Order: sequence, then C-alpha cells, then structure tokens
Amino acid sequence: MFPAIDPILLSQPRLSIMSLLIKHNHAEFNEIKNVTKITSGNLSIQLSKLKAASYIEINKQFKGNYPLTICHITNKGIDAFNEFIKAINSYDVNSISKLESESWTPSETFNLQ
Repeated sequence: MFPAIDPILLSQPRLSIMSLLIKHNHAEFNEIKNVTKITSGNLSIQLSKLKAASYIEINKQFKGNYPLTICHITNKGIDAFNEFIKAINSYDVNSISKLESESWTPSETFNLQ
C-alpha cells in the first residue's frame, strides 16, 4: 500500500549527512561533523554505511601535513534521497486516517473481558 522506505536513510545521522551533500554535492569531514553535530567516531561509522550503499564516495588526501577527507554524493545517492523524500511525502494524513478507520482492533476479534 505504501512505498518501502530506504532503511539506510531512516537513520537521522545518515539523513542529515545526505541532506548536506544533496545541497552542496561534497563536503569535508570536519564540515559535516560541525553542521550535523555528530561525533567523529559516529560520523566515521555513518559515512562507512553510506559508502557501502554506494550513496557517497570518500576521498582521502592531505592538505599540507594534515589528512583531509572529502565526501561526494553519487548519482545513486541522489536517486535514493529523492526516492526517500517521495516515499515520505506519499504518507499523507488522509491515507493514514483511512487506514486507521479500516483497521481492526483486538476487541473486535477477541473477547478481552
């Protein structure tokens, strides 16, 4: 009845990261960390999950003597994000209200006295 929602993007940290990358196409690790308020360790884990899903690419390089991690959103990531938003938008209040009125309650099926 309702479209499936991508479980990768149901995570608030991953959705925050993808929202930032949708807007800017790429971002440095520290920029993502500062904007999303995710700790370094958690951010690394979330980026790994997005990379495993092929939603982002991660490029590691050096800026002077310091490591620099840059994340880029992929076409697959853009498509997944757009499908996620479309799926969320399909869950309108009228459809949910109709489902609630049609759903059964345990008291209709079982005698709970």
